[in-house]
Amino acid sequence: MGNVRFDGLSFLKKFEGKRIMFVGDSLTFDQWQSITCMLHAAVPQAEYNIVKVNDGRVSSFIFQEYNVSLMFNRNTFLVDIVSEKIGTILKLDSIKGGKLWEGMDIWDFIEEGGKLYKDKNRLVAFQKGLTTWGKWVDSKVDPNKTKIYYTSTSPEHSSGAAWNKPNETCYHQKEPLKGSPTTYPGGPDPTEIIVKTVLQKMSTPVTLLDITRLSQQRIDGHPSTYGSYRKKGIDCSHWCLAGVPDTWNQLLYATL
Repeated sequence: MGNVRFDGLSFLKKFEGKRIMFVGDSLTFDQWQSITCMLHAAVPQAEYNIVKVNDGRVSSFIFQEYNVSLMFNRNTFLVDIVSEKIGTILKLDSIKGGKLWEGMDIWDFIEEGGKLYKDKNRLVAFQKGLTTWGKWVDSKVDPNKTKIYYTSTSPEHSSGAAWNKPNETCYHQKEPLKGSPTTYPGGPDPTEIIVKTVLQKMSTPVTLLDITRLSQQRIDGHPSTYGSYRKKGIDCSHWCLAGVPDTWNQLLYATL
């Protein structure tokens, strides 16, 4: 896989007539923007359209000559979020919103098994929500027609304590951390084991796009005070484009 380099024209020819959907939060949006830019750079003369469908819930970048659609559905938690009289509820065992995916964020309460909780251990909630998503995939997706990828957690660098420099953030960082990604001072992301366990229990094959360790090294790759979120402070969560998400898409291309 390490010798495979991104070839945008080859990508478009290979997936002619196909639809590729990215589902997730604003970090997934970074990845979607990245791959559309990489493909456009490869075929700058190709005509394209950008449209919104499903009442604006899905954005689609279409390369018309190749009939390839790269779609983005913003869905932060994968499971359902609904508004009711008592407030906004995150439903860990409901995924009705998944209808948008067939054929291709803030809450007040958490609901599981018909019971409401004001809060819940976030890793436990993550595991239960991901398990619900896994069951949905197993029941709705035909692996002979659709290939599923799961992108691991994108790290943030708002506290230098993770790399043994507690007074630092991503602000003014100009170089990646030195050393191997396997020796990141902050250790592995706590979601890693959960993700691998859930995916192993699924009957539908899911390819894990493991971007966490390599991204942990890139303390220099964030917008910091220069991005669209600068009014909210230093942005050490999202990524500059071109930048780290391009590497994620290089890995995606190598596994397709």
